[in-house]
Order: sequence, then C-alpha cells, then structure tokens
Amino acid sequence: MSTRVYTLPVEQTRWQVAGGGETVFTWEYDEGRDKLLNLYEKGKSKQWNSRERIDWSTPVDLDNPIGGPEAYVPIYGSDIWERMGQQDRNQLFHHMASWQFSQFLHGEQGALICAAKIVQTVPDIDSKFYAATQVVDEARHVETYSRFLHEKLELAYPINQHLKALLDDVVGDSRWDMTYLGMQVLIEGLALAAFGLIRDIAENPLARAVNAYVMEDEARHVAFGRLALRDFYPQLTEKERNEREEFCVEACYLMRDRFLAEELWQNLGLPVDECLGFVRNSEAQLQFRSLLFTRIVPTLKDVGLFGAKVRRAFADMEVLGYGDVDLDTVMADDERAAGEIDAARRQQVDDAIAVATA
Repeated sequence: MSTRVYTLPVEQTRWQVAGGGETVFTWEYDEGRDKLLNLYEKGKSKQWNSRERIDWSTPVDLDNPIGGPEAYVPIYGSDIWERMGQQDRNQLFHHMASWQFSQFLHGEQGALICAAKIVQTVPDIDSKFYAATQVVDEARHVETYSRFLHEKLELAYPINQHLKALLDDVVGDSRWDMTYLGMQVLIEGLALAAFGLIRDIAENPLARAVNAYVMEDEARHVAFGRLALRDFYPQLTEKERNEREEFCVEACYLMRDRFLAEELWQNLGLPVDECLGFVRNSEAQLQFRSLLFTRIVPTLKDVGLFGAKVRRAFADMEVLGYGDVDLDTVMADDERAAGEIDAARRQQVDDAIAVATA
C-alpha cells in the first residue's frame, strides 16, 4: 500500500522488535491430536482468493464507507456531534472507517508474523501443520485490507499506540505459548468481535464481505489457540499460570483503550479531551467496548486462565458474564454468515445472466 494515503508520517508505523526463541524440530510425524488435524484439514479446504471471492467493483461512498448508522460513530449524541455540520460528519465517517480498517490491517500483519513464528517455535507437528495454513490466511488478510484501504478509502492511519505496545510484547516474547496467547486468543479474539460488528451493521456489501470472509478464517485461528493451550496450561506451575494471567489482564486493558481512538480525534482537529471523556463514559460506548470481549472471556476460561486476577479485571470491565458464551456456536455462526454472502453473490450473478440472455 502506498504511503501517500497515511494521515501521519509512515515512519510512525515502522519499528523493529527483537524476538528470541528456539527453533523446534520434531521427528514425530505420525502422531497428532485429532481435533487439531481436523482443523488443519478445514484450514486447507477453506483457502480462498481475495481477487476472486470479493467483488472489488462494488463502489464505496466516502461520506459513509461502511454504510453504517450515525449511532455507530463513537461521539454520536455528544455536544461535539451536535455542533458538527453534515460535511464535518461525512469527514468523520470517512476517517473513522479508515482508522478502523488501518488498525485491522496492522493487526493482521502482526498475526502474519506471529503465525510464522509459531511454525518455528511450537514443539508439536500438528500445530506446525495448522500454523502453516494460518500464515497463508494472514497474508491474504493483509492483502485484502490493504487493497480496501488503498483503492476504496484512499486514506490510512498509522498503528495505534496500544496495539503497538501489545504487539511489541507478543512478538518479543520467546515462549511459543505466549505468542499463541497474545495473538490467537487476545488480539484475534478482540478483532473478531470488532469485525463482527461491522459485518452485522454494514449496508455497504464490500465492507460487509471483507470482514465476513476474514472472520471465517479468524474463527479457526482462535480455535487453534484454544486447542493448543488447553492441553498445555494444565502442565504449568501456579507461578507460571499467574504470570500469564497478569499478561492477559494488562493486554485486555490495552485493547479496550485502543478503541478510544485518541489519534483520530486529534487528527480531525476535534477537542480530544472532550471526545475521550464522552467515549469513555457514554452508555453506548461502554456497551460497545464490552462486546469486544465476547470471544476473549470464554476462551480464557476454556484454556484455564481464569483465576482471581482475571475475574476481577473482567468484573471491572463488566464483561465477566461472557464466560458462558458457547464458542463453537459462535464459530459456526461466522462460517454461516460468510456462506450467506457467497450465496447472495452467486444469486446476483445468476440473475444478471438470466436478464442478459432473456
């Protein structure tokens, strides 16, 4: 993606992370966990080409790129919003979509790097197999979001400081399970919830399809993290589990604060403190930020990282109740939604052919 579309100097998105870690070979090729191998088979069969599956000719209105309602804007209902004219509101819609999709793009590059690292460092052959399919998935996601930003939005934002801090920790940690935990469970779990919101409210079919198709892949990635860590964490000492729970608590607060979007308000010349005050305290935004944890809370519970510190943090964020979410059902819903978009597009093509040949 050309750097000319960035709202700020591109150097702010470029940094190097020193990451150690052992490269693990295994000579046990004939054994593997059935569930992980089944996920690997699904990962192979579900590969798709963004140039073919997505209709890139679909127009995008820069005054409202995803075709969402005004209530979707974080400062909707505030005094700032009420003072804005329609032109300024349209600009906000454009920049907000660009900021969101930019963070999706940067997060997907982080996932690409982490998936490649998992192939190198994870000790089990079945995990290496699946992680290899994820590397391809993540490259496709980077390609897809980059194209959407460059060709349709023509505007991009550098990486958010909170996402950058979390990626720095995840990529820099030499332990393979921390790469799983930080990326597969936390970053991708939160991204899934954010993708899902756009998929469900978007009236623009391109914005909806991009997120739905990426979600279909990401649901498998989170399942991969669950399966691998569920087997590994019971083997850890209490001290080791406590260390990972502390990491989860810190990471969850970072991710929650990422959606305050401080740099968005600053770049648009809006009163930053007033915007942040509204976003932090409005009922709609509190509900939105809680929805971001619908995948993370039950996953941490499932893998056994649900001690007192984690529960206190989730209670503070008012998301503890998501611990009872059925993740398998949610994953099936993600696959169903992507299938429905495919079916609708095929029907449109069939209808167009019928009209042309009538």
